[in-house]
Amino acid sequence: MEPISQAVRPMRVGLLDFEPLRIAGLREIFTEQPDFQVVTTDWAMAFREASFDLVVVVLRDQAFSLALLARLRARHPRLKVLVIGSGSEPERILDAITAGAKGWLEDTASPEQVMQAACAVLNGSIWAPRRVLSTFVDRTLEGTTARRRRQGPRFTEREEEVLQQLVLARSNREIAQVLSIREQTVKSYVARLMRKVGVGNRIALSVQAASGVWAQKDE
Repeated sequence: MEPISQAVRPMRVGLLDFEPLRIAGLREIFTEQPDFQVVTTDWAMAFREASFDLVVVVLRDQAFSLALLARLRARHPRLKVLVIGSGSEPERILDAITAGAKGWLEDTASPEQVMQAACAVLNGSIWAPRRVLSTFVDRTLEGTTARRRRQGPRFTEREEEVLQQLVLARSNREIAQVLSIREQTVKSYVARLMRKVGVGNRIALSVQAASGVWAQKDE
């Protein structure tokens, strides 16, 4: 296991999960090491706290969790997050990294793998399968080139309202109720926004909206 560089105090680790059994297992893994102080947390506490060195997030609802993760990164840009999720599909992992995770582990990972990933992330590395990292780098470079070729998208007032609801991880039905429009109209707005932003799915749209990189609208 790679040692944590310049560890002059215990690393404060927040465990963000809602299954007592899994929390107990993760707590045991970290507390066996003298360099870690473990705190069980939730999204509200994670947003308030600025003293966590690492937050370990166990994904439940993928879209909901990643939208909140993107907001957490926007609130605490230097916070390092390790995500534990089911499956190893590249797109699933890329969505988590794009949302702000510095590492991804399958929920079948061993205690040794959990510690390896945690130490790597704390030392400033990204922990994910090589094939996924390669794809991530390629897409980042392509996206940078595309941004240089065009100005950022501009949104109407209604599109801004829909984006704000997406950041809150609300469903089409919930957005329709909040904005007093039809659910089919919401679907049309989401499709139009994805085309305008240049992303292929709802999660990517929510992540970019949460990051605020193009928070602007038409005059």
